[in-house]
Amino acid sequence: MITKSEVEKLLNSHENVVKEHPFGDETSVYKVDDKMFALMTNDKNPIRLSLRCDPKLSSVLREKYVEVMPGYHLNKKQWNTIVLSGQLKIDEIRGLITHSYDLAVKEN
Repeated sequence: MITKSEVEKLLNSHENVVKEHPFGDETSVYKVDDKMFALMTNDKNPIRLSLRCDPKLSSVLREKYVEVMPGYHLNKKQWNTIVLSGQLKIDEIRGLITHSYDLAVKEN
């Protein structure tokens, strides 16, 4: 199972990432150019990571993985919440983080 510090390292590996806590200490929000691309719980185990996602890819991921669900308190078509319980491997998580980051960058 991936650790919180490993997820943070993946999130911060991209350029111009800013971490904020606009919803309180229990949720870290990661932004690029003032656009959210990830939200991570700080008070749950396993970690819950919410990421932007292409709507077509979202449906594929939700069908394939039990731990991928519609974004919690987010746009259900464009965000997924992933319970990092070990079903997704670190390379898959890295790819989804990059995909989310790229979608946020393209929005500008």
